[in-house]
Amino acid sequence: MKRLHVHVAVDDLDKAIGFYATLFGADPSVRHGDYAKWMLEDPRVNFAISARGAAPGVDHLGIQVEDEAELAAVAGRLKAAEQPILQQEGTTCCYARSDKAWAMDPQGIAWETFLTHGQSTVYGEDGVIAQLKATTACCAPEKAAVEPVAAAGKGCGCAA
Repeated sequence: MKRLHVHVAVDDLDKAIGFYATLFGADPSVRHGDYAKWMLEDPRVNFAISARGAAPGVDHLGIQVEDEAELAAVAGRLKAAEQPILQQEGTTCCYARSDKAWAMDPQGIAWETFLTHGQSTVYGEDGVIAQLKATTACCAPEKAAVEPVAAAGKGCGCAA
């Protein structure tokens, strides 16, 4: 069963943890000096916050899957939405090891689908969303493989 993922950038992690712990009626299931996560069953959501210098607000949304078949299915739907896809395999992010596919919605909100393989002792690399925005603007990212949009230039105003 899939789980909605919401990641919010915050200015004050401790204050935000206090707010969300009260709202959800639960302490975070994962907590680090710059990050906290709740794996909630009601509602079924992976809700994460981080204080890593990003502008406060919704950082990205996603769908967490439980197996490779679900990952392929959701990544296929992202690709069918005719936006550039950024694929990552064996990446470390948010103190976890995962395979991922990223896309940007028409409003510029980053969406990821991911399959987590285990935990990590480090946060991992930032910058995926900036790479994705550059890809949407028809610039190739430096660190990840990007599949081109099905129709050349569609949605980004680039010449073929």
